[in-house]
Amino acid sequence: MGNKVKWVLQLCHGCSPPFDDVARQWTSLFAGSHYKILTVFLTGKPDDKITSLVGGDVVFLEYTSKDLKGLKRKLIKKIKSLHCQYQFSFTIAHRYKSIYIASHLPDMKVIGVSHAFGVYSPFLRRRYVMKQAGSLMLAGVSDAIRDDARKSLPDYPQQNIQTVHNHINLGTHLNGLLDRKVAREQLGLDSTAFVVGNVGRLHPDKDQATLIKAFALALPKVPGAKLVVIGEGRLRGELEELVSSLKIEKHVFLLGRISEAWRYYQAFDVFALSSYYEPFGMVLLEAMAASIPVICSNCGGGAEVVGDKGLLFTVGDHEDLSAGIIKIFSEGSDYREQMAVDLFARLKENFTDDAVKEKFWQLPYVSGGLV
Repeated sequence: MGNKVKWVLQLCHGCSPPFDDVARQWTSLFAGSHYKILTVFLTGKPDDKITSLVGGDVVFLEYTSKDLKGLKRKLIKKIKSLHCQYQFSFTIAHRYKSIYIASHLPDMKVIGVSHAFGVYSPFLRRRYVMKQAGSLMLAGVSDAIRDDARKSLPDYPQQNIQTVHNHINLGTHLNGLLDRKVAREQLGLDSTAFVVGNVGRLHPDKDQATLIKAFALALPKVPGAKLVVIGEGRLRGELEELVSSLKIEKHVFLLGRISEAWRYYQAFDVFALSSYYEPFGMVLLEAMAASIPVICSNCGGGAEVVGDKGLLFTVGDHEDLSAGIIKIFSEGSDYREQMAVDLFARLKENFTDDAVKEKFWQLPYVSGGLV
């Protein structure tokens, strides 16, 4: 491919989590190549920590959400001026607004990344991306998101709607994990209890209510168990009332938001993801990296991440989830250890920086003309 450095533009709507790490993930795909990444966050204030996390060169344009409405002429003009300076080879654009802006750069090839379902449901969006089909590859962060885009755009070249999975820096995660004893001490957990862990916003999409009901149902057969939920959100009051109504206050810990929650995962005996709506599920990768068993609802990207190596339950079915918790407990430590080993192997094969990097460069759109 030659030795001359070529610039790639990465456009992100904002830099708040998880998009700070999303930008890092895509930057990692170009490590060791002759491409250099300029990441541009359209909104958000300059932050040295985010710059360090992302890697490469980072620019914060500091626009507001209001600036991103309408035709976005001001933004497009700014991005065009950057293009004049850097002469980008192509652009990675996260979410639809970034795709729209990037497509206004002259003769620019774009990889448009979708992180949610329904991105191309609106008619005007479908019509616009169809006009860009010759220079735009659409990527979903899971097969579920990819298939959703393909369904919305049946006349789009299907080979140009592909999957580029979310992924983690495995070395960083392994080095940052707290061991079981320390993690439990810092979370205030008994050293001998069987602990079910969950991490996520307290939001209807994450459906912690189903998890709490399932845990209450399982508790008589999992004596002394504890449920730990790390995360904050608008449903805290409702979830606290649910815990109280089920009379399990001594067994459930709603710990709120904890920075770098993934570091504490080895405090858990099992990680439970109860999501009703899940485009991918980064917390699953974090649990797999921590070598703990996983039980997950069979919806969207979550089921895709764990595959047949974890335990799936029917979304929204607290009885099915309860049975899964009981099974993981009652089958004993050998069963749990083998599940953890299998999940870790699946993680290494499919969802690390190196694994996704190798698959990315083999995509037809990338290898057949982008580079």
